[in-house]
Amino acid sequence: MSAPEGMKAKLGRNVFKTGGEAHIRIKPGAEKDERLRAALYVCPAGLYSLNKQGEVELDLDGCLECGTCRIACGTDVLEWYYPEGGAGVQFRFG
Repeated sequence: MSAPEGMKAKLGRNVFKTGGEAHIRIKPGAEKDERLRAALYVCPAGLYSLNKQGEVELDLDGCLECGTCRIACGTDVLEWYYPEGGAGVQFRFG
């Protein structure tokens, strides 16, 4: 699943500053956990996908830091915290 084309254009206006470590990680061994599959459907930026082995993968580029995946999947399968100051999403409304 990925974000619709109109959504991609809107998300493309935002600025994403990287810094430090990733603020979301799939916990080791949880890639095939059924709870993690909820992220395939709820992530508004479409950052979660299934690979050929049936494992959930995460591409952090474009993360909105909304926390939807954390709420839908739980902290048993995801490590999630806000990025360090100065890093993360900067919303651009245009």
